[in-house]
Amino acid sequence: MTDRCVAVAWSGGRDSTALLHATLKAAEPLGLRVVALHIHHGLSPHADDWVRSCQRQAARWRRRGLPLLLRVERLSDVPTAGESVEAWARAQRYQALRRLALEQGARIVLLAHHRRDQAETFLLQALRGAGVAGLAAMPAGLERDGVLWLRPWLAHTDAQIASYVRRYRLRHVEDDSNADPRLARNRLRLQVWPALSTAFPGAEAALADSAAWSGEAAHCLEDLARLDLAAAREGERLAWNPLAALGAARRSNALRHWLHERTGLRPPASLIGRLAREMGPRTTACWPLPHGELRAYRGLLAVHAGPATNPVAAREHGLSVDAPGFYPLPGWGGGLLVQPALQGGVPLAWLAGLDLRERSGAERFQAGPGRPPRSLKKQYQASGVPAWQRTGPLLYRGSQLLFVPGLGLDGHVLEAPGQPRVLLSWQHLG
Repeated sequence: MTDRCVAVAWSGGRDSTALLHATLKAAEPLGLRVVALHIHHGLSPHADDWVRSCQRQAARWRRRGLPLLLRVERLSDVPTAGESVEAWARAQRYQALRRLALEQGARIVLLAHHRRDQAETFLLQALRGAGVAGLAAMPAGLERDGVLWLRPWLAHTDAQIASYVRRYRLRHVEDDSNADPRLARNRLRLQVWPALSTAFPGAEAALADSAAWSGEAAHCLEDLARLDLAAAREGERLAWNPLAALGAARRSNALRHWLHERTGLRPPASLIGRLAREMGPRTTACWPLPHGELRAYRGLLAVHAGPATNPVAAREHGLSVDAPGFYPLPGWGGGLLVQPALQGGVPLAWLAGLDLRERSGAERFQAGPGRPPRSLKKQYQASGVPAWQRTGPLLYRGSQLLFVPGLGLDGHVLEAPGQPRVLLSWQHLG
């Protein structure tokens, strides 16, 4: 049944009404079901009228024997303060269209974008400073999340669609928001496009062709990035030395694709520029990401999901441990995990009154029994502990250093007798 159904995104406007009508005409002799998907955004006072108009038109077509089912989805969410209404509506619309299509057994969704839409998108992306991927604008076909999104009219002109509507006398709604100059696409369409098309009559075709060329270039850059990244991957991390051997443009391209792969977001040009300037084979640094951090240590880059920094609360100065378990210390951004030890460890009785202290720079730590004490900095370096894993409190029993996050128990503690014994480890929040 799935292969015999196709969905059409139908706003009720001119373009999508023409596409739905053409799809119905083609589907009838083939025995295909057609489901029209209408999304009620709740943004216009006329949205309910548009739903009723679509319902009446769908009923008329069904009476003529056309294989049409109409599904309407009313969005319950609203854009948050400061969020782009256009971006919110687009994201919500595609999520709803996908869900409705799959519910009806349709894995193909047709969209009514045409050549003018493509040219406008190219211009808007260029004005936003988009790269090649953005300038590629809208693909004619794209498979994502189990749905094939197709734009069969991407090479057709606005005039051709208007002629089709007149020929079949198709009724459609007029979206009053298309005249709202607060929306970027409307400003381009109402204020810029008339002058542009007058000065350059071939602008629409030329810009659409540029979008197509950009699409081909974007695919080539993706293939090149895969080749370059293959030599630099170390699991989920990225080695810098193979990237440093590339030219600047290829290195930036590889970094952009890797960050997009790891985060799902297109990295800003400012971050790529900072990496080019600041990253090296011995760099230890962090760069903020929208939902985490990009970290560099010993020539390796890694994306750390979660908050870049923990909220700073009042730091605890003392802790009493009387049994295995987890002891949260929110002021330090983590907690102490205490586990029974089969061998090694620290006597549990020693943990009844612990002092929690920050590093002062003069601490010395013994990495194991019989080994010489060395400064914490040298111990961290020798053990390969990056800076972001050196947070948390130093645990003291009186003047004796017992435990260091990232390094573990001091060697003097491991040499001392005592039963029962426990192991300590520091757990970061998130």
